[in-house]
Amino acid sequence: MPILLTFFAILTLVLLVAYVKLDTFVSFILVAIGLGIATGMDVKSIGKAIQSGIGGTLGDLILIIGFGAMLGKLVAESGAAQRITDALINLFGEKNLQWGLALAGFIIGIPLFYNAGFIIVIPLIFSIAASAKLPLLYVGMPMLTALSVAHGYLPPHPSPAAIASQLKADVGQTLIYGIIIAIPAIAIAGVLFGRTLKQYKPQIDGNLFVIKDIPKDKQPSLAVSLLVALMPVFLLTITSVINKYSPDNQLLILISEPYIGMLLSLLLAIYLLGVRQGNNIQSVSKQLEEAFKSSAGILLIIAGAGALKQILKDSGTSDFIGLQLQGFDINPLILGWAIAGVLRICVGSATIAGLTAVGILAPLIQQQTGVKPELMVLSIGAGSLMFSHLNDGGFWLFKEYFNLSIKDTLKTWTVMETLVSIIGLIGVLILNLFV
Repeated sequence: MPILLTFFAILTLVLLVAYVKLDTFVSFILVAIGLGIATGMDVKSIGKAIQSGIGGTLGDLILIIGFGAMLGKLVAESGAAQRITDALINLFGEKNLQWGLALAGFIIGIPLFYNAGFIIVIPLIFSIAASAKLPLLYVGMPMLTALSVAHGYLPPHPSPAAIASQLKADVGQTLIYGIIIAIPAIAIAGVLFGRTLKQYKPQIDGNLFVIKDIPKDKQPSLAVSLLVALMPVFLLTITSVINKYSPDNQLLILISEPYIGMLLSLLLAIYLLGVRQGNNIQSVSKQLEEAFKSSAGILLIIAGAGALKQILKDSGTSDFIGLQLQGFDINPLILGWAIAGVLRICVGSATIAGLTAVGILAPLIQQQTGVKPELMVLSIGAGSLMFSHLNDGGFWLFKEYFNLSIKDTLKTWTVMETLVSIIGLIGVLILNLFV
């Protein structure tokens, strides 16, 4: 009965989000209340579960995601993203242009949310394709694949950061493993698959975008741009490694907290990409305020998923499902990937798919002592990118900006996302043999 109720709860969530088009946060709360009542919880317990689920899930994620949004805004608005892209194109040359664009997309994608990153790189893709006289998808696919991989695999992006928090995974290790898996995923789904797309020659609607070309003398230097964009990666990875050798150092313990790393990166960006570029602190603060507002919707989705997860836990449903799933002779990493993949196909949102999957699987994962939680984060993250189609906002962004038919978008964008998902799972399973 609990499994059937969970199935109907998820089906209701899919209908509310995908077909009724009700706000995602509201849908999560309604489904959480309904599931609580159906499983026999009293009203007071349901209220407490929703409150503790929201609070426990958000926690320091508000800081990580908020600081990440602010950092991404400064990287974009200052011209740092443009500087990085231009430098890598010059370094790799036209022959290896795709590799340079993939690397640029990856570096830009680390601090930027997917949708924001997409809007930033689209003018760069269009400009490069025009100047190099190369097909748009050949130029654009490596960059957009790198953005997608960063969004699905890597903290401090919302979904992997939230999943890591739920599974108590080490964020620094998750980031290191995620980068290792990201390299073949981007190479195959972005560069190699991108080379098969030269036959597509879409005509771009010039009214859809405006190229915000920041003059080179107004851009920060390449060294500064790379330092700020990669600072979160550096801090999260280096502190994760050092912490093992100096576990009692209080300063390192403080810096190794992901939100402290993001705060230090943001402070550096405020100075190097804001004040040092000639902006006063008031204008920089305004940019930061706008950036945090843009992250509010994502935070609400995470909060709603947390409420549903807590209802599943407090009602005993998660424990029951965990016990039932133990009877299946299937690798938990594959199971996590598959459940997230099915949810992604049904709901469309990678964030919702990942967070809902971890809510269902949490008890099973905690009982599986042989599975590293960091790899579980990545398997669920990879599954959450599976088969993007008509119910995914990213699908429509790609379709409209590249002016493709639905059929051609399915043959290009959807195939790329599916490749990224499958390669991600393969990478996780291989890593699991060695770590």
